[in-house]
Amino acid sequence: MIAHPAPKLATDADRTIGSRIAALRVAQGLSQAALGTALGVSFQQVQKYEKGRNRIGAGRLQAIADVLKVPVETFFTRPPASGRADLGATTFLEDPQVMELVSAFVSITDTTTRAGVLAIVKATAGLRPKPERA
Repeated sequence: MIAHPAPKLATDADRTIGSRIAALRVAQGLSQAALGTALGVSFQQVQKYEKGRNRIGAGRLQAIADVLKVPVETFFTRPPASGRADLGATTFLEDPQVMELVSAFVSITDTTTRAGVLAIVKATAGLRPKPERA
């Protein structure tokens, strides 16, 4: 009797890498179809990669990194164990609200308006909630 090896199942690492691909793709304004075309695969295959349903080979991962203009190690960076203030850019890209903010910001074409929006965000980030008095 010939034993057939079990299929290689997707892991948590595959899902993490896929979500980082999706976040970077969205941040750059690329559709799944556009990424798929650049890679020579269907948008359905890109969906499977991003959901972690299909594993990504090393060569394909390098091609994805090239299309997204990031180093391949971006997909493997582990977030720090400390508080949110120390988290790396890759972790922030996994936050849907961050991606929404980035997408909206990128769509602003007027440089003066972009500078104003950036100033508002920076000023807001500098605000600290006042402690409640007992």
